[in-house]
Amino acid sequence: MWILSKAGFQFLLKYLSMGTVLTLTWACAPIMPSVQQPEQPEQQNTPQPSSKDLAWVAGQQWSRIQFPGKRVTDFSVVQLDGRNTVYARANSSASMLHQKLRIEPADLSQVTFSWKVPQLIEAADMAVREKEDTPVRIVLAFEGDRSKLSALYHMQSDLAQVLMGEPLPYATLMYVWSKKRAPGTVIVNPRTDRIRKMVVESGMANLNQWMNYERNIKADFERAFGEAPGALVGVALMTDSDNTQTRTQAWYGPVKLGSNMASTSGNTSRNTAVN
Repeated sequence: MWILSKAGFQFLLKYLSMGTVLTLTWACAPIMPSVQQPEQPEQQNTPQPSSKDLAWVAGQQWSRIQFPGKRVTDFSVVQLDGRNTVYARANSSASMLHQKLRIEPADLSQVTFSWKVPQLIEAADMAVREKEDTPVRIVLAFEGDRSKLSALYHMQSDLAQVLMGEPLPYATLMYVWSKKRAPGTVIVNPRTDRIRKMVVESGMANLNQWMNYERNIKADFERAFGEAPGALVGVALMTDSDNTQTRTQAWYGPVKLGSNMASTSGNTSRNTAVN
């Protein structure tokens, strides 16, 4: 562990927002007082999910993470279009619904997810620090060899160790919807290059309909970070509008991970729309 001086702490606190530090840390953080279990939905006739099906209807599988100094995005389980969904509503807010897990690199294959977005954030730009908001994010956190990373990363990790009791994940990959940037674009987080966002949807053509995605985790990680992924140690949903001080909303379908889904190296993604 690197020793972080008082001057180093002051630099990091000036350089990073608290939300950024906690976004980096969420995957490995223990349950802290600021983390709350989501409210149990009303009793529904819904089958229990399998070990690799991250359907939130089981309730106890997911936790909410609040960022100090940030308003909380509201997550609730609702029925929409005959589906069990998580409804996310942000009002100048940022928080996450997350689950800790562990899937070794050899077992990584596909992630499937879906969302419905009624409107994009007009002022948002995920490449600009002051405008880095989006209605939907699927967030994956990974382990890796931290020893080869920069001094700044180790300073950030030391700060996270103090704040949360755990070091930073090695890398975080987010699947996002961008207003302007083309699908396939990789956006490096303006605060840290250990968070990279892959655009899977762009523009307004597919608003107000369910969009379904199947992504090859290994291929996407390698494209974003230029190396093979380590173990997957966390998954989260995030809807935020704190930087633009606006309101946004979206619905998420189930997130599923599987090692037995059909995939080929030449077909790493599949997007489909369902009206």
